[in-house]
Amino acid sequence: MQTYWQIGKHIVELKQDGEARAAYGKQLLKTLATTLTAEFGKGFDERNLRNMRAFFQQFPNWNALRSELSWTHYRLFLRVDTPAARQ
Repeated sequence: MQTYWQIGKHIVELKQDGEARAAYGKQLLKTLATTLTAEFGKGFDERNLRNMRAFFQQFPNWNALRSELSWTHYRLFLRVDTPAARQ
């Protein structure tokens, strides 16, 4: 789970300069997906990268995450619309 959070952080902070989305839109995730899949194999498609980015954006404090919860749990939390309900 920490790997997914770190990848999301990398996308937001380094590739998007801290913005919610990159100026050049979906091309960033498409390019990253191709590169990461070639280097590491499955699990780095655009959809998963969007989830990783959202994971970091919605839960920016790694130390506040619960180790008892899995990546699947957190992906479900990302579908909740309001921050209060998500908490």
